[in-house]
Amino acid sequence: MAEVAGNTLKSFLDLGSFVGDLNADDETASDDISLEGLEEELQECQTDDVVANILSKGTTLREHTKGVENNLRQVELDSIQDYIKESDNLVSLHDQIRDCDMILSQMETLLSGFQEEIGSISSDIKILQEKSMDMGLRLKNRKVAESKLAKFVEDIIVPPRMIDIIVDGEVNEEYMRTLEILSKKLKCADADPTVKTSKALKDVQPELERLRQKAVSKVFDFMVQKLYALRKPKTNIQILQQSVLLKYKYILSFLKEHGKEVYLEVRAAYIDTMNKVLSAQFRAYIQALEKLQLDIATSNDLIGVETRSTGLFSRGREPLKNRSAVFALGERINILKEIDEPPLIPHIAEASSKKYPYEVLFRSLHKLLMDTASSEYLFCDDFFGEQTMFYDIFAATGSSPLSVIDEHFSTILPNSFDAIGLMLMIRVIHQHQLVMSRRRIPCLDSYLDKVNIALWPRFKMVFDLHLNSLRNANIRTLWEDDVHPHYVIRRYAEFSASLIHLNVEYGDGQLELNLERLRMAVDDLLVKLARMFAKQKLQTVFLINNYDMIISVLKEAGPDGGKIQQHFEELLKNNTAVFVEELLLEHFSDLIKFVKTRGSEDPSTGTERPITIADVEPIVKDFASRWKAAIELMHNDVITSFSNFLCGMDILRAALTQLLLYYTRLSDCIKRINGGSSLNKDLVSISSIMYEIRKYSRTF
Repeated sequence: MAEVAGNTLKSFLDLGSFVGDLNADDETASDDISLEGLEEELQECQTDDVVANILSKGTTLREHTKGVENNLRQVELDSIQDYIKESDNLVSLHDQIRDCDMILSQMETLLSGFQEEIGSISSDIKILQEKSMDMGLRLKNRKVAESKLAKFVEDIIVPPRMIDIIVDGEVNEEYMRTLEILSKKLKCADADPTVKTSKALKDVQPELERLRQKAVSKVFDFMVQKLYALRKPKTNIQILQQSVLLKYKYILSFLKEHGKEVYLEVRAAYIDTMNKVLSAQFRAYIQALEKLQLDIATSNDLIGVETRSTGLFSRGREPLKNRSAVFALGERINILKEIDEPPLIPHIAEASSKKYPYEVLFRSLHKLLMDTASSEYLFCDDFFGEQTMFYDIFAATGSSPLSVIDEHFSTILPNSFDAIGLMLMIRVIHQHQLVMSRRRIPCLDSYLDKVNIALWPRFKMVFDLHLNSLRNANIRTLWEDDVHPHYVIRRYAEFSASLIHLNVEYGDGQLELNLERLRMAVDDLLVKLARMFAKQKLQTVFLINNYDMIISVLKEAGPDGGKIQQHFEELLKNNTAVFVEELLLEHFSDLIKFVKTRGSEDPSTGTERPITIADVEPIVKDFASRWKAAIELMHNDVITSFSNFLCGMDILRAALTQLLLYYTRLSDCIKRINGGSSLNKDLVSISSIMYEIRKYSRTF
């Protein structure tokens, strides 16, 4: 160590002499220095604080430079001395670094070995991974092959149990499950080309074919037996279909796929069976219903046809509940409220000796048809998978349920003269169409349309018979010397009210037009009948009674009688005004003539013949002497003339009110006459007349 320190010190001394040599030659070296840019540097140094401080001390730049160099040399020597003092530590640090380097070299060797081993392990893992993937793929392929082979074996193998069931078993749920298995085996043999070429299939295919033939034969016999059960009398077909046949609907699917010809035979047998059974049932039902029919109208039961009977006066006051069903709707409207009621049971109705209008039988027959058709339509769709089979059963050429009903209807309709019943049947058909629409079953759409199309022309024909009976009515034979409502007009009112009531929810414009034509014919007939009375007053009373009766009947059909009711209300109003004038003229003609001719004159205007006391005095005295008796006569006249008490009281009140107006105008005229006050003692006070009017109003 002492030797190293001596060498270091020697080098330091040599460096000092070297630095001194450099300083000694500064002036010589400065000759080679370029002075370019010196001016700019001097300018910059003028503002430098250090330079300014040196210059302020009077020291030259060279002296200052030497001082700085001496200081640097001293610092350098001090630094070297510090390194010499720490030389032992530096040697120790060097040894430690060398030892660390050796250790790190060993670690590097060890880690390199590890890296090589890890690389070798990674290669092994990759190889194992590839082997594992290969084994997995082979396993998957084996499983696929195994499943296909197992399916193939399962599809073509014929277990002995299956053979026993198909050949000797009874047709039940287990038999149908076995049919499903057999069907799968048969379809598999036909569907897969690879299966067709297999030797195994060639061995088993003859056995499958024999099983197919046996199964088809057996289920055919079974189905024919079940279909024959439908033909037994008093069999509930719907229950048999739902509880028995539907359980075996897979048999039909099996036959469709593996025995098409046999399926068609079963289908044809079912169609033939149901066609005959349902046709016979509907024919028997119709025959039973015909015994319950109540004949309502004949060709002579028309509005304008003469009816010779006594007691027409009482007919005018006949209670509403006893009106004839030919023209009045009455309780027949209830049929539209019973649309969804079950069909009539003929033997129960016959046992009670009840008879029904044809529309009741019509609704019952078509209710049965709808229920039967709906059930059969849904069954054909569910059991056979064919909705069109319904039409083969119900609408087949020749005998079928619909043809049986058509045959019956074609005999009834031409002999029907009941217009109310025909309109009820039209409304029943409309309601039945709505029922089938709600059921979403379209099988009877065309049939119901056909019936509706047949009913309307017949209704129009019968309606025209009524219309022509009014237009062509014999006035002389119809007229009777009675101012009360005429029976023909009552028929019209009831007939129109019935049709209006049946049209409330439908708004049929064609029916409204026909009713308007009928109304015009009645207007004409009423005027002709009224003219048969000799007195104008009786003509007016006759018209008022009939108009009032028509309005009363129309109001019963509904709160709004429409244009027809408004028309007759206007006629009643006009004729009431005419009758009031006629009634007042009969009892107070002088008063009314004077008021109408001279009541508005003013005596002070200087006319040629002014009104005088002599002109009005007889009128005033005549009125005062008998006005109460005249009012009583008017009251009695009204009571006996008008069938409707309320209408009569309205007319009497209108007449008394008009009388009061006339007398008021007379009183005003007297006040304008010179000396008219002399008649005040004979004038009846307005309050007295008002009291009398109120007295008769109280009777109302």
